[in-house]
Amino acid sequence: MLDDQPSITSPILKVEGLTVYQGKYLAVRDVSFELLSGTDTAIVGPNGAGKSTLVKAILDLIPRSAGTIQIFGRPIGKVGHLRRLLGYMPQNFIFDRSFPISVSELVGLGIDENKKGFFSRLRQNYPKNSAAIKAALQRTDAYHLRNQAIGTLSGGQFKRVLLAYCLVTPRKLLVLDEAFAGVDVQGAADFYALLNELKREEGWTVLQVSHDIDMVNRHCDRVLCLNQTVVCTGKPEIALSPQNLLATYGLGFSRYLHQH
Repeated sequence: MLDDQPSITSPILKVEGLTVYQGKYLAVRDVSFELLSGTDTAIVGPNGAGKSTLVKAILDLIPRSAGTIQIFGRPIGKVGHLRRLLGYMPQNFIFDRSFPISVSELVGLGIDENKKGFFSRLRQNYPKNSAAIKAALQRTDAYHLRNQAIGTLSGGQFKRVLLAYCLVTPRKLLVLDEAFAGVDVQGAADFYALLNELKREEGWTVLQVSHDIDMVNRHCDRVLCLNQTVVCTGKPEIALSPQNLLATYGLGFSRYLHQH
């Protein structure tokens, strides 16, 4: 029988030989890496390098052509109820902005999210779990937004609400695909500071796609440089060396350092 809890001594995520085609296009080729518990790993690379494709394949949102994926020590297709320990923030959260759901109701959907039935979950999770919802929104500095319709939120506000969604129930692995897209420089810096604080407090393992080399260099434990396949991986001071960045991005790469 498989254990109910992931082992803290084994990798939280293990990817071996992952290859993904999008139609006839080879998007990701023979990618292998591991995430150890409590680490914060960034995937960086140029546009079209396969970063979002890699993340979606890891989460079993799109089919893979070859390779194996294990999360919490289980094959991705057999994660079962442990999937509740996985939080995901997509780059673009597309929804009908006129849909009548409040911030508190959306965050409440993060509780028992594997249960079927959107409206039944909405009724069950709020207000029954209002204390947990309140705590998650307070922790992400979004409690003042609790009664607002989600369609009225700015990009930065909505990112914080999605983080509260991930926080409202215990998680072990948080996957962020360009979580700071649509957020200004100061907003991204504030979000990074909050994410790092929550990571320490909650014991999260983080896998994130990012274009912000400066932020990655200052906040992440490890970096995976991707251009269809893994160019290099290691600590930021190694993976983000000028030579490795040139090999990953090519001659047209320019490094922009934000001033905070």
